[in-house]
Amino acid sequence: MSQRLWTRAGVVAVAGHLGYELLAGVSVPMASRLGIKTAVTGYAAATAALYHAAGHVPPSRGHRRFAVLNALFASAVISHFTSWPRTTRAGLPWLTECEGLTGEVIGPYNLLLHGSAGAAVGGVVENRRGWPWFVTTVAVVVPLLRRETDREFQRLLAQAARTPRWWNRRLASRAHAPVT
Repeated sequence: MSQRLWTRAGVVAVAGHLGYELLAGVSVPMASRLGIKTAVTGYAAATAALYHAAGHVPPSRGHRRFAVLNALFASAVISHFTSWPRTTRAGLPWLTECEGLTGEVIGPYNLLLHGSAGAAVGGVVENRRGWPWFVTTVAVVVPLLRRETDREFQRLLAQAARTPRWWNRRLASRAHAPVT
């Protein structure tokens, strides 16, 4: 069995992040385009496949692809902390609002993001031969995510206005914003 424990932790952390968004009522990325069932099913299938692969691809192989995977995790965290209002706590970035999450639900969300960041760093260390791929992926993906963040949020708000459900309930109350 592979020793990619940090990469597996990253997979779990990102799944926790997405699950928290869903249960907190702010939907999940891509639900505005694919529908909630397809988006959640896609994330669940990817989580299972990636977790399995990280545990079973021999340690001598896969450094590049797992470095890219960890870079995607890091890119998601970086784009969150650079796209939404934040402050600092204990010297670390701390979101004050994100994707409709505020108040008492934002604290656990921040902890999930910091856990994802830690796992991504551990993941790149355990796949260090793929380091150039990690750096390149972050450099390309962060600007793309930052550019798309507000657009996706506006689409999710519009979807919540049209079709309010339990999984987008926090957005439905804010759904008066125009789609850009």
